[in-house]
Amino acid sequence: MTAEILTIGDEILIGQITNTNSVWIAQQLNLTGIKVLHMASVADDEAVIITAFDAALSRADFVFITGGLGPTKDDITKKTFAEYFETPLVLNEEVLANVSSFFNKRGKEVSEVNRQQALVPEGCFVIKNVHGTAPGMWMKKKNTVFISMPGVPYEMKAMVTDIVIPKIKKENTLPFIYHKTVLTQGVGESTLAEIISDWENNLSVKKIKLAYLPQPGIVRLRLSSSGTDFNLLKKNVEDEIEKLKLLIGKYIFGFEDYGEAAVTLQSIVSDLLRANKQTLSLAESCTGGYISSLITAIPGASDIFKGAIVPYTNTAKNELLNVDQKIFLTSGAVSRECVEQLAKNVLKKFKSDYSIAVSGIAGPTGGTIEKPVGLVWIAIANAEKTQSFKFIFGDNRQRNIIMTAQTSLNLLRKFILKLPI
Repeated sequence: MTAEILTIGDEILIGQITNTNSVWIAQQLNLTGIKVLHMASVADDEAVIITAFDAALSRADFVFITGGLGPTKDDITKKTFAEYFETPLVLNEEVLANVSSFFNKRGKEVSEVNRQQALVPEGCFVIKNVHGTAPGMWMKKKNTVFISMPGVPYEMKAMVTDIVIPKIKKENTLPFIYHKTVLTQGVGESTLAEIISDWENNLSVKKIKLAYLPQPGIVRLRLSSSGTDFNLLKKNVEDEIEKLKLLIGKYIFGFEDYGEAAVTLQSIVSDLLRANKQTLSLAESCTGGYISSLITAIPGASDIFKGAIVPYTNTAKNELLNVDQKIFLTSGAVSRECVEQLAKNVLKKFKSDYSIAVSGIAGPTGGTIEKPVGLVWIAIANAEKTQSFKFIFGDNRQRNIIMTAQTSLNLLRKFILKLPI
């Protein structure tokens, strides 16, 4: 079965708010076995909304609509909804009781504007709003079900989880959709595509689709399949991932199950350190504390994170972490010699088990022919050894910072696990 998601509101189209509702609804529908074919945001304009409804009617089994159900004049979705289904708005006593209870509990009177919230299209299935006053509405036209809900996320989510999804499951036989995402680091999207080309070509035999999801420093590979036998879908996808490991195993750092919390390199590294009761310290030059922020965003970071120093200038590198002045005159701050001293000395200063040191030219200025923008040196150290690595990431400052952080964390992961780097 298929679905379309429509968000209604000028505030979305002018960029005043971010449309997170569509993302969340799409995820819930995929987990339910419903494929989302189209998403759109439309203005608070009756003609535009009607046009969007007609388009959705022609291509989807379900149309999920959020927004425009408030009590003010700019909220026109309910009125338009009723007109589209050619039915009048009528007072629903159950909804009115809910609205009254909502305001009475807060010691407020129910105004006439609030009473208008209890008007719903005649003949619709009312979706109770346990967190607000605007009810949801479920109506069918031809073979398409239209489900209209408030735009307030926590109100909408409760409706979907508690009422809408259970009702859909009860009334329909749905297939399963299985997604599994492979997380890679250290290889670009185009190179990855070349390496796995033959493997990718054979996925269609098992009706598996592959999607490339690149972001700075990381490429995620999502395998998706749908059918009536969940165990077979899962087995087919897992079998293909085993084949994939033989091709790009050195780049894979983790896996994601669809709908579960995202897996990050900082969480993987933190878990490794915590499991081994070990600690980390950082010397961040070109990243300016970004790696530290990734680590400390994880609850319980104090168990594994000793601290960081951001020696952004040569003077700071010398005074705070004792980098030899001669290095700046011979090799420069962006060099193997510099990051190795930074890594060794920050390890000693914080008495940590591991350290990361980075130094680079983030850009957009500061590069030379010998040392271009995007050049980064990274060192990883423990008490026994120090390893350093050279990278040239590109000419975008923010992207360089993110790529340096992701690469550093993956190098540390491999260093801890004693994997080839």
